[in-house]
Amino acid sequence: QLQLVESGGGLVQSGGSLRLSCAASGSIFSINARGWYRQGPGKQRELVATVTSGGFTKYADSVKGRFTISRDNVKDTWYLQMNSLKPEDTAVYYCNAGIAGIYYWGKGTLVTVSS
Repeated sequence: QLQLVESGGGLVQSGGSLRLSCAASGSIFSINARGWYRQGPGKQRELVATVTSGGFTKYADSVKGRFTISRDNVKDTWYLQMNSLKPEDTAVYYCNAGIAGIYYWGKGTLVTVSS
């Protein structure tokens, strides 16, 4: 079992920055994939960024060059640094972790970008 808790969401103006955090507890030593997803108003949930245990990262085209995913191995926390935010980044952001093909989700944190 794995529990994920996101934090760091909020209201920010266009062009601003936020850093999201995802703290994991439980079977943390079995995690082999970590990531961030988001679901905007009236949209389906979509991949934002992922990082493997080996440090390989992957980003959605819409956030490349603006968002950075990173992890703290000691705390088993991973982050999403979001810069140059746009109104279209407004969404509930969810962290995600995979263990042997089973994926766990946090409850989400709301990011609102005003124009």
